[in-house]
Amino acid sequence: MAVDNVKTAVRTLDLFEVFARVQGPLSLTELSNLLGSPASSTHALVKTLRQRGYVYVLEDRKLIFPTKRILAVSELIAKSDPIIEIFHPEMKKLLEATDETIILGKRQGDYVTYLEVMESSRTIRYSAKPGDIKPLHSSAIGKAMLSALSDPELLAIMRRVGLKKVTDATVTTIDALLEEIKLSRSKNLFITRGENVPDVMAMAVCIKLGNEHVSVAVAGPVERVSKREAEYADSLEALAGHFSKLEQATAFS
Repeated sequence: MAVDNVKTAVRTLDLFEVFARVQGPLSLTELSNLLGSPASSTHALVKTLRQRGYVYVLEDRKLIFPTKRILAVSELIAKSDPIIEIFHPEMKKLLEATDETIILGKRQGDYVTYLEVMESSRTIRYSAKPGDIKPLHSSAIGKAMLSALSDPELLAIMRRVGLKKVTDATVTTIDALLEEIKLSRSKNLFITRGENVPDVMAMAVCIKLGNEHVSVAVAGPVERVSKREAEYADSLEALAGHFSKLEQATAFS
């Protein structure tokens, strides 16, 4: 029963992601094919979501599409996120100062999850969205999160997960990664140059909130970010210093 519940939960999330990708109504057959699930299972899922008000059906053509209920629920949840509430004003300042994409992320087990993304207004920019999952070893935020661990903990994770070659620039040996993090830890500045996404440079800091660690990063094209590396480093250092002084950080202890 537990396995079936997990499959249903995964299929439900996949359903909404399919509609986000297609951006239009789908027939039951089309939806079933895109989900890779039997028509009977897809029908049962759609029926349940329809009864809960999350999807509706255009009866004459039998086309399915989500309602705005999931948006309303998501907005209510987002408004009460304690981490984003604290970081949003400072991230916005950093966005205005750099006009590069600003990311807030946190380690979740063996990977990093983006909690908030503020994209640059530039035509050529690094694009991402909240909920994106990134490797620990090849992303700037991931390296910042690894820096919060003891060396034995870091080694244990890397040996378990491995250092997959994401791009030609990815660091793929534990010794090299450990040495880099040791050097970066002293400055609290973690950098990737095309290691996770080709031609994208990211700079991140590790921030401690009570017993929790999060990271904020600036990301954009290598050529553009590298020219302002010192300036962005100063801005990130100031941001980290700001949060280290916040008394409300004790709420996370």
